[in-house]
Amino acid sequence: MSSESIGFIFVNAALINNFVLSAFLGICPFIGVSKKIDTATRMGMAVTFVMFVSSVCAYGIHQVLLIINAPYLQLISYIVVIASAVQLVEMFIKKFSPALFRALGIFLPLITTNCAILGLALFQTNRQYDFLQSLVYALGAGVGFTLAIVIMAGIREELELAELPDIVKGTAIVMVIAGILSLSFMGFAGLGG
Repeated sequence: MSSESIGFIFVNAALINNFVLSAFLGICPFIGVSKKIDTATRMGMAVTFVMFVSSVCAYGIHQVLLIINAPYLQLISYIVVIASAVQLVEMFIKKFSPALFRALGIFLPLITTNCAILGLALFQTNRQYDFLQSLVYALGAGVGFTLAIVIMAGIREELELAELPDIVKGTAIVMVIAGILSLSFMGFAGLGG
């Protein structure tokens, strides 16, 4: 069991070691769905929910695999749980918010292959977090993902109003902004002690 405090685990996952801007996990939805704040916020909430469910399941799976002495099944078990959680979220969004379902497009099913979610399960297992620490870690990682994607969406919405040279329009300016955001989040590294 890790001796880190709950507050530090949350801040570490959300800011210090932000999955998107520090670990560079989950870049696909970060770039693809960050054009509008509304869509980015909902994508962040969907990813947070999947992270939360995956964290709970990963903790349980890890405990069972330790009991039956089969840790080699860990990765495939996590992938199955993540895929199932994403299917649950996709069905829920399709039923209750068809507009959001269309807005998220291909990026919603791509949560299944979002390396940030698999990374969450593997990181919490490697750090030997207990159940409560795992939940806080998942919540912090989800909040950090949502924070990063919403900040990016806000900047991109403002850029729609700006006159940019043709050479930096589109992907080029998005990559520059992502780099600057990543550098700004590196400033939180001092909070880690």
